[in-house]
Amino acid sequence: MFSVRQIEHTADVGIEVEADSLEELFEGAAVGMSCLMLDIGKVRGVEEREVSIHASDLAEMMFKWLNELLFLFETEEFLFHGFDVCRIEGENLEAKITGENYDPNRHEILDEIKAATYHMMEVSKKNGKWFARVIFDV
Repeated sequence: MFSVRQIEHTADVGIEVEADSLEELFEGAAVGMSCLMLDIGKVRGVEEREVSIHASDLAEMMFKWLNELLFLFETEEFLFHGFDVCRIEGENLEAKITGENYDPNRHEILDEIKAATYHMMEVSKKNGKWFARVIFDV
């Protein structure tokens, strides 16, 4: 289970996520970012994509994970419906995402996110819960 809240940051926007597991933390961050961009309730999960990330630490993994999703959005117009982070082990993350290609008759882009940034980035465990903060360049 995870919770996500939007935070304001001068000219940018961010999210804070709290979760019971590391996998849920990464899923929650993806959902939070997606909700800033579009109404994910209007996106069907008709296609599946696999994403693999290799990183030296959890902050870099979060940075690469969210920017890989943005890359799919920008280059393939792939909109997100669901996220299943199957495994985070050491320096590797493996996930499956579901969604569909952008259809201007059904989907409305709410806000353009250019990138996840390292600014104020945090991925840590606090009081038995996983916590992440991510600021996005808009």
